[in-house]
Amino acid sequence: MRKNLFQPLKLGRYELTNRIALPPLTRCRSTQPGNIANELMASYYRQRSSAGFMVTEGTVTEPRGRGYAWTPGIYTPEQVEGWKKVTKAVHEEGGIIFAQLWHVGRVSHTALQPNGDAPVGPSAITANQVKVFIPTGPGEGALAEPTAPRALSNSEVKDVVKLYADAARNALDAGFDGVEIHGANGYLPNQFLSIHTNHRDDEYGGSLENRLRFLSEVVEAVAAVVGPDRMGVRFAPLFTSTDDNTRTYLGLVEDDPHTTYIEAIKVLEKVGIAYVSLAEADWENAPEMPEDFRRAVRQTFSGSIMYAGKYTAEKAAQIIENELADLVGFGRPFIANPDLPERIANRWPWNELNPATLYGGAEEGYTDYPTYTSQQDISLAVG
Repeated sequence: MRKNLFQPLKLGRYELTNRIALPPLTRCRSTQPGNIANELMASYYRQRSSAGFMVTEGTVTEPRGRGYAWTPGIYTPEQVEGWKKVTKAVHEEGGIIFAQLWHVGRVSHTALQPNGDAPVGPSAITANQVKVFIPTGPGEGALAEPTAPRALSNSEVKDVVKLYADAARNALDAGFDGVEIHGANGYLPNQFLSIHTNHRDDEYGGSLENRLRFLSEVVEAVAAVVGPDRMGVRFAPLFTSTDDNTRTYLGLVEDDPHTTYIEAIKVLEKVGIAYVSLAEADWENAPEMPEDFRRAVRQTFSGSIMYAGKYTAEKAAQIIENELADLVGFGRPFIANPDLPERIANRWPWNELNPATLYGGAEEGYTDYPTYTSQQDISLAVG
């Protein structure tokens, strides 16, 4: 059954050679000062360019959008130049890569904000059940509680929408094939969508229609820049009947996630974007995404559908076989296995991930994971 992972797929204007995707994975290795993509990052993405489709780590759209130290941005000329190294490396290997546009909203700290200001969000509600990572010195950082945010004014919301469009334009200038809007994991678009974080009484708050307005305006503004066939949006719907919100990321569990996210996907369908990416809960004993929701997504959205979250090759092949997904993202397995598609095709064993080297640092746990063939070469040489 694995062979269906290697069937071509038309995603927007692109023809993918396989259905194995590298999803967005924060690694915190940009050059400082300036949060600039670098040659080390270019090597990392080049190594994984046998993926049929690639999305970068979250890439900050403006200075207020940062919630973690050493994450790259795409709002300065220097950042655009840095990302050109990455896109050039990927394209030399025949890969297709989108930039994930990221604004953390309230999930930040004064240490990460311009002039030490408060973070911004739809409402002045502090993020809880989460830590941010702040710089404490050159190459050093520490976890911290998010700072209380201030609510964006109506006119500021519209400015933020424009900044998304500007970041999308910068992504094209940097050579990216398209962009993905990060609307998942409790970040800014998710904050506008959620009743738990959006208590506004203007056009952006109250009814579900109003809470979807920010997402709709961002998607339309970005589509006007890159074209809808060169963009996607990522969501992380969570379905749970427990009270354990500590594992939901910011506790944004909607009372009716099915309706909330199907209505959000209708927004994407109206614009005609290339794909929707759905991140599933991936911790131990996490709730399963209901089958009826998956089928409703397929019935609602005519573009490509991507899922990610604790997938094995067999599970990925099965969801494609069932026509509920068109491609599947492999996160942590792709970190530890730069040649993951080849390993899947040949049923070769997978490297184990070193969780201690996920965030920050240099080559270790980033570009030094071996390919299967290089491991065999070493074994033969030693033998």
